[in-house]
Amino acid sequence: MKLTLRPLVVLISAGALVGVWALRSDAPGAARPTSGQGIVVFGDSLVAGRGARTGEDFVSVLSRRLGTTIVNAGESGDTTGAALARLERDVLALNPRIVVVLLGGNDYLRRVPIKQTFSNLDSIVNQVRERGAAVVLVGVAVGLMSDPYREEYQALAERRSAGLVPDILGGIIGHANLMSDSIHPNERGYAIIADRLEPMLRELARSE
Repeated sequence: MKLTLRPLVVLISAGALVGVWALRSDAPGAARPTSGQGIVVFGDSLVAGRGARTGEDFVSVLSRRLGTTIVNAGESGDTTGAALARLERDVLALNPRIVVVLLGGNDYLRRVPIKQTFSNLDSIVNQVRERGAAVVLVGVAVGLMSDPYREEYQALAERRSAGLVPDILGGIIGHANLMSDSIHPNERGYAIIADRLEPMLRELARSE
């Protein structure tokens, strides 16, 4: 992602915001995988780890915590359409057991129609699920006064039996001590993203 997503109004400390985020319990859980091996994280510059030192992106952090190799299939600037075009090569060809999908921010910045964005995401999630892999869908919050993506992520996760980790940058974006620029976290911010993804990945990995 290259422009500016919705900034959070900084009214309370980052720690308090992260605490509130952690109390959410209404997000869908992922159906367990039935085939494949390993974990792939698929997405844009947030997955690629822009803004962090080498080895401090959230994928690398999760790999160390879980004690397993995780493939980083992040491409800076990717829209859902660009990601869909490389899905077979970068994800499906690897026969993964768990796939984390973090996309949508660049679509918003480039004014891709919401219907097209979530049609692309639906195709990505569906193709992965058809191979027997579990999907963890990661949401990004967009918009200034409202978030037009929130309900779409929720509906997609429920429709395709994917897990959902919503508003992954909530409590991070807008806090200078957690950000490397206006969009991308620094090492501390990426560690929080890893905190949010780790429980679901750890639970799914038990089915390995």
